[in-house]
Order: sequence, then C-alpha cells, then structure tokens
Amino acid sequence: MLRRPIESAQYTAIRYAERLDQIGAARSVGSKGDSFDNAAAESLNSLYKKELIDFHSGWENVMDVTIATMEWVTWYNSERIHSYCGNIPPREYEESFHRSRGTATRAGQEPTI
Repeated sequence: MLRRPIESAQYTAIRYAERLDQIGAARSVGSKGDSFDNAAAESLNSLYKKELIDFHSGWENVMDVTIATMEWVTWYNSERIHSYCGNIPPREYEESFHRSRGTATRAGQEPTI
C-alpha cells in the first residue's frame, strides 16, 4: 500500500516543533473548542484599538490609518515595554536571549527588528 506524501503543512509543523525544542521554548497550542488560541489575538486587537485607533481622532483617510498601523506594529514589536519579558522592550529581551545563548537572530547577524 502506498502512503500519501507528507503534506507541506505537516513538514512545517515538524520543523517548527524541532526548532522550539532546540531553543527550549514551550509549545503553546490550545485544544479544540477552547478560547486560549484566540485570547492573545483578542488582547492584541484590544491594545491596538486603545493605543492607536481610539486615542487618535480625525483620521483623514484609510492610508493614514494604514501607515499609523504599520508604525504602531513596529513600535509594539520592538520598543513597547511588555510584562511577559520582565517589563523591558522585546528588542532588548531578544538581544539578551541570543547573547546568553551565543546565537544571533538571523543568519549570523546581530538581532534587529
């Protein structure tokens, strides 16, 4: 009997799991039917609305919102202080993480976001 070739999504999931194991990261996947998978996304969307959309009034057009969103995402992912990483910016946390392991974030380069 012939076996079906491995699906690319399965291969990606396997490689992802291997990489998490290599760096000692815990896998965080909710079970079917619970709300844990969506909780992080809902929290992020709530912060986005509170910190950007509701805070600013008088958007001129969609392009203004788009540009402001890109700037907010960059700031959120690199400079905003997060409690999950010891109340320091993610960039600082990532740099410290890789220094402690003697690794770099991208192809042998210093971490950049």
